[in-house]
Amino acid sequence: MLKGNKVGLRARHEDDIPVLLDELYDDVVNASRAEGGPWRPLSPSTKDPRLVVDDTKEGSVPFSVVELENGTLIGTANLWGIDTHNRVAHIGLGLLPAARGKGYGTDVVATLCHYGFVVRGLHRLQIETLADNFAMLRSAERNGFVREGVLRSSAWVMGEFLDEVLLGLLAEEWKPGPR
Repeated sequence: MLKGNKVGLRARHEDDIPVLLDELYDDVVNASRAEGGPWRPLSPSTKDPRLVVDDTKEGSVPFSVVELENGTLIGTANLWGIDTHNRVAHIGLGLLPAARGKGYGTDVVATLCHYGFVVRGLHRLQIETLADNFAMLRSAERNGFVREGVLRSSAWVMGEFLDEVLLGLLAEEWKPGPR
C-alpha cells in the first residue's frame, strides 16, 4: 500500500466494488461530471470496467483509497493514460460523499504524484477537471500543478457544455511533502 499523510492507496478489493458503485457511480450527477460519457444504469452483476481491475492493462493503475487511521474505504484513485515512451500520465480520483471536504483529495494527489514520479519514473503528470470543480483545482494547485489552459465548452454534462481546466506538473517542479 502507498501511504500518504491521511490516506492509503491500495489494490481494489472485490468488496470495494458494491460500495463504489452505489456511492459514486450510481449517483447520476456525480458520475456525469466525472466520466467522459453519458451515465447509464448498470446491473449489480455487471463487471463495470471502471471498477474491475484488469492486471494485464498496462496503461492504467487503479487504486482504492482508504483512511490510514482505520482502513475505511473512502474512494478511488487512478493513474491512467500512462505513456512509458514520453513518461507522462494522467491523474484521476473520486471520493465518496462522506469523505469530501476533509483534505483527503490533496493527500490523494500527493500520493499519486509520489507513485508517478518516484515509483514509475514519470516526467509529467496531468489533470483535466471541470472548471467548477474547485476541490480538485485546489488539491492540484496545493501539490504544485500549474494551470496550463482551459478547454472551452469541451464537456457535455447534464444538458450543458462546461469548460475543462488542464493542469500539469513536471518531475523537477514537484516538491514532495513530509510522509
